[in-house]
Amino acid sequence: MIRFRPAPFSFARAVACLALVLVLNARARASEAPAPAAPAPAPLQGLSAARETAAPAVSSTPSTLLAPLAGNVTGGKETQASPAVRAAQSEKRNIRDEIQGLLNLGASLTDRAAPDYEAAEIAYRQVLNSSDADVRATKSALLGLGHMHRKKGEFTKAAAIYERFLADYPGDERMPDALLELGRTLRDMGAYKLAIARFYSVINSTLKVAGEDFERYQVLAKTAQFEIAETHFAAGEYEEANKYYTKFRLLDVAPVDRARAHFKAADALRREGKLDAAVTAFRAYIEQWPDDENMPEARYLLAMTLRDLKRPQEAFAVALDLLRAEKARVATAPKRWLYWQLVTGNQLANEFFDQGAIVDAHKIYSALLELSPDLSWRLPITYQLGLCFERLGSVERARDSFQSVIDLAGAKPAPQYAELAEMAAWRIEHLAWRDRVTREVSSFFDSTTGKQVANPPTPPPNAATP
Repeated sequence: MIRFRPAPFSFARAVACLALVLVLNARARASEAPAPAAPAPAPLQGLSAARETAAPAVSSTPSTLLAPLAGNVTGGKETQASPAVRAAQSEKRNIRDEIQGLLNLGASLTDRAAPDYEAAEIAYRQVLNSSDADVRATKSALLGLGHMHRKKGEFTKAAAIYERFLADYPGDERMPDALLELGRTLRDMGAYKLAIARFYSVINSTLKVAGEDFERYQVLAKTAQFEIAETHFAAGEYEEANKYYTKFRLLDVAPVDRARAHFKAADALRREGKLDAAVTAFRAYIEQWPDDENMPEARYLLAMTLRDLKRPQEAFAVALDLLRAEKARVATAPKRWLYWQLVTGNQLANEFFDQGAIVDAHKIYSALLELSPDLSWRLPITYQLGLCFERLGSVERARDSFQSVIDLAGAKPAPQYAELAEMAAWRIEHLAWRDRVTREVSSFFDSTTGKQVANPPTPPPNAATP
């Protein structure tokens, strides 16, 4: 059972609701205002007005000659439309503007950074419940309402609205758009076969289209082909997904779309278990599309694939290439690049450290340290560098790294840094104890008496395992 609860009040909701109230009040005032007294009816209205008011033509002059006139013609003299007609025309324009304003408001509330779905639904339903809304406005409100529910995650409601649109308006020019959105909604619901069927319906509905809208429908058909590949991918049918991504790349599409299909085809090969083929595909993608937005993730996936193939040095090289990427390239999408740099470097560095490849781990940690000034990032990386120096026998550099952790955390470290600072302090004590043991043992074996040391150094108390 779906339970509804009122959303918390916010300034944004207040503005949205106020806008709706103003629109509705304007409609109420317009409908209640008394119409001005009308003079004697004019003999003939202009053609645009005649189509709206259906006023009878009493002049014998052919209508084709009267078309250019803005007013009425009486006795060869131009006159203005009656106040009643002007009021009716003004009211109709106001109604159209109000309806369009509600549609625009619903779209804005749905697609902005902080959406207000409840206010958007109110706007769309005002249009659907209005007797003044024409058919086109009703269709737009239905599509907008479906989009709102889909974005909100209410896929069942969205699917029902799209199905209603298709049932009520089977020959509408926006039917392919509705089919496309319905297919995406069904895929989000996990109904993959039904989704693919809807995408094929998009393709079929655009086959016989010609004229001005031909190019738009061709774009919809190509989009549907890509969505078929995406649906196979989401269903875990990676062989089929790779096949459709590869077919899509052969179409006349924008370079950015072809690049995305190339990337997804390589990822499908990796998920299918064809690792060698995936490595080849990722390398081809990286070479062909160096500036594509998926480049950092592709480098990460290539490094992980090489690791799975037991080719650690190649994985190490790919990781370093990612971490040392040109600043100009990173600047195009800094957050995306930083995310994949951190994920790739941290995962591989930890694995190299655990496997005893300390030199490789140290190189990656050193590169990671330069990526972000954020203390929550630098502290654990500095600590890991200290462990690398300790494993490599560089005691002084290890001690300096651990001391840097303590200094950066501060005298009264924040709760999220306190444990790390405590571990660093314990490592320093451990290094000092080990140094004392080494000196005592050396002194023991260097002594001429060969007697055991009277008071051997006591190891520091246990601390959390690093």
